[in-house]
Amino acid sequence: MVERPRRGRPPASDRQRQQQRLDISRHAVALFRQHGVAATSGEQIARAAGISERTLWRCFRTKESCVEPLLAKSIDAFQVVLRTWPPEIELAEHLRESYTPVLDSGDDIEAVLAVIRMTHDEPALRAVYLVLRERAEPAFADVLADRMGLPADSLEVRMQAAATSAALRESTDHLVATATADGVPPEVLQEHREHVADALRRLTHPPAL
Repeated sequence: MVERPRRGRPPASDRQRQQQRLDISRHAVALFRQHGVAATSGEQIARAAGISERTLWRCFRTKESCVEPLLAKSIDAFQVVLRTWPPEIELAEHLRESYTPVLDSGDDIEAVLAVIRMTHDEPALRAVYLVLRERAEPAFADVLADRMGLPADSLEVRMQAAATSAALRESTDHLVATATADGVPPEVLQEHREHVADALRRLTHPPAL
């Protein structure tokens, strides 16, 4: 008997697992910000999250990888806006209207920006961040391939996806540098949208030589 693909919402256990990973991530980032990465142990993270160390290491391979769920909020935000790109308008204009740097930002936006800020001084965190961004490129390629009328694995599409990822990374790094400890003022967020939109417009509409 052929098993039918599962539809609808994922099982509660999956949602609970995702929520647990996010909760752990929030506690880990809070400790990293307070004490530094080197001075924070897995035992401290587990204690702050109210779980056993065994559960922590079942969820994450290293203490540095605990930042993945929060960092993924930034990458997922761009994927969401890319997938909802209407065919009748240019991507740059869609980004100016719809893009936000953190998915379901709320109270997590400052934590996400703090993690990205820490990646500049913590090589292990930077490695986690760059790997997550690299993993997102195939999703970018799928959307771009559809618009370009080319296979997603073609060199042109993959290069465009990589360039898009790089533009987003640099724009986010600039946002981190300009954001304050109190969060992201509306004018800074709008400037970030403009930077991302302008960068992608230049990628998709290069100047004539």
